[in-house]
Amino acid sequence: MKKITDERLIVKNLKSIRGAYAIQTLGILGILGYDWITRGSEAMLENPLWFVFIVSTTALTFFSMDISVAHEAHKRTPKRSLGISIIIIALISIAVGIFVPFSSKTDPINGLIVGGVLFISILIPSIYIYYLRTKQQD
Repeated sequence: MKKITDERLIVKNLKSIRGAYAIQTLGILGILGYDWITRGSEAMLENPLWFVFIVSTTALTFFSMDISVAHEAHKRTPKRSLGISIIIIALISIAVGIFVPFSSKTDPINGLIVGGVLFISILIPSIYIYYLRTKQQD
């Protein structure tokens, strides 16, 4: 099979892939919605399609970060943006860590765990965006 070199065909192929992804995602959401209605939210979360949906959405988000950073209107200083992001992430994680024990009547250690996991899972994309911005500056 020959490699496609015509840019119009490449764009058309990418649009086809995007359409197929949208149809696949709607199908997964339909199946998960049916599970949720018939068997409840716990059964929906135990379905392997839930994991596929979360992983594919996360991958799409990471892939689109590269595009959004490449097309930023005004250049941002990466260190300042990372610093502001870390401060905001820390404040949100502390707030969630404080409110989790009150909302679910559990131990404070659960709030610490939820706040820590939230901090790490939001910090990773922020560091990735910092990496993309520093790479773009060079």
